[in-house]
This record gives sequence, structure tokens and C-alpha cells, in this order.
Amino acid sequence: MADLVQYYGTGRRKSAIARVFLRPGTGEFKINGKAFDTYFVTEQQRVSAKRSLVLTEHSATFDVVTTVSGGGVAAQADAVKMGIARALLLFNAELRKTLKTEGLLTRDARVKERKKYGQKGARKRFQFSKR
Repeated sequence: MADLVQYYGTGRRKSAIARVFLRPGTGEFKINGKAFDTYFVTEQQRVSAKRSLVLTEHSATFDVVTTVSGGGVAAQADAVKMGIARALLLFNAELRKTLKTEGLLTRDARVKERKKYGQKGARKRFQFSKR
């Protein structure tokens, strides 16, 4: 039996984690068992998720199978984008320069700041009363 050829990449954004598998194929895109268009509803999310493939012109050469958990849908789209970029590096290391200049390999470390005790939120204080 022939071994399954696939390339794996993990993408993260905020609290969203995407496990991305690139398999040679026709360009089919599945996320958590659902079709690409039904999972990512807005056009901005779709463009963001496919950015790595479109930039490297491999959108028709790979089938993408993704498992995403955590975060919101927009953060999940960015996590998928990063996972695809990392998987493409395993496929062809020469794509690194293209992906790096577009910032697709950089982890966006911005996350929500925790609420502090004695305050209303992370930075906002309770209202001060002089009298």
C-alpha cells in the first residue's frame, strides 16, 4: 500500500489553534469536516485563510484538511493561514522568502490582557469618588 503524502503545519492566533494537513490534490478545502464556504462565512475570512496558498500559487495543487479549535472565527482563519504557510515550508523550503516578507510565518502574539483585582477590567479602574 502506498504511503499517504502529506505536509503538516500548526497555526495559532489568540486562543485559536489550527492543525493543517496539505495533501496533493485538486484544491479541496475542508475545515472540521465542513466545506470551506460554509465554515468561513465572510469574504474577509476566506481571503485571509487562503492567503498563503494564493501567494505561492499552490491553491489548485493541494487539498487542505484542517482541524480548528478555540477562539473566534476570524482568529481561526488567521490560524489556518499560518498553518498552511508552515506546511508549505515543509513541501518547499524555497518558499520561505516569499512567505516571510508577507509576514505569514510570524506568530501574532497579541492576546487579551487579564483582568486585575481591584479594577473594573485590565486597565480600567473603578470610578473614583472624592466624597
